[in-house]
Amino acid sequence: MKLADVLVKPILSEKANQLSEKSRVYSFKVARLANKLEIKKAVEEFYGVTVEDVRTAVAPAKSKSRFTKAGVISGRKPSYKKAFVTVGEGETIDLYANI
Repeated sequence: MKLADVLVKPILSEKANQLSEKSRVYSFKVARLANKLEIKKAVEEFYGVTVEDVRTAVAPAKSKSRFTKAGVISGRKPSYKKAFVTVGEGETIDLYANI
């Protein structure tokens, strides 16, 4: 798998911001087939930091439904994989630089 395909996007939420400020842990949405070694190489190459630890989790798919004028529309949100990356002491990743 190419390193450009490993990282899909960073997760920008209040919980993710608290993790990055307090314990240097950054959250990313990653490709479903990516393993921890590929995630580590991709983060080190794209952001220029040293990665100490990588933890992964797969968020399960969810069924969603909503009520509209045409009736009930039901569908499914896909599952995805997220990675929690711990960077070295004194290093940071500026996730808001490209916005």
